Amino acid sequence: MTAEWLTIALPKGRIFEEAVELLRKAGYQIPPDFDESRKLIIEVEEEGIRFILAKPMDVPTYVEHGVADIGIAGKDVMLEEERDVYELLDLHISECYLAVAGLPNAVLNDVAPKVATKYPNVASSYFRAKGEQVEIIKLNGSIELAPLIGLADRIVDIVSTGRTLVENGLVEYEKIVSITSRLIVNPVSYRLKDRMVHDMVHRLSEVVGEK
Repeated sequence: MTAEWLTIALPKGRIFEEAVELLRKAGYQIPPDFDESRKLIIEVEEEGIRFILAKPMDVPTYVEHGVADIGIAGKDVMLEEERDVYELLDLHISECYLAVAGLPNAVLNDVAPKVATKYPNVASSYFRAKGEQVEIIKLNGSIELAPLIGLADRIVDIVSTGRTLVENGLVEYEKIVSITSRLIVNPVSYRLKDRMVHDMVHRLSEVVGEK
């Protein structure tokens, strides 16, 4: 039994598979059936690592509160959540970007146009920086639906291939920011488990090509 565990919060979904592949390339012995497990907490005793599988938006919260030492989170989540964590490494996985989109040739409402998004803080900051006053409508999913049913004039959402926008008859108007997944750490864990944290950063850095 290992004396000290390193607890890592991993997001379910798209980032998960790429993150696990990256950890394996970095030499971590992740069991073959790890990817198919339905458990929410998985221990890899040989490595002294405990994984917590969480909703992407919750990963920085777990790390900030110290229930996870380390997390892997998209930059979109980091920008939206603004949690008290250290961002240590750009993993260069799950590349995409945040963009403003809507129906083709749709004219914005002059009086506080409505913008639907899962990222109210990011969207508010973006339009405020442009000197535009908008009404933000927070949605948790199917953001593309908002312009189609007249709920919003525009949306702010993640774009990967752009296929979802096209299939729903929407067009991209403005790119806001490029997104990749980042390795984040709890500030206390960074000090108390520095050897384990720095070892992981070093091994992952070699895989992603950062010095």
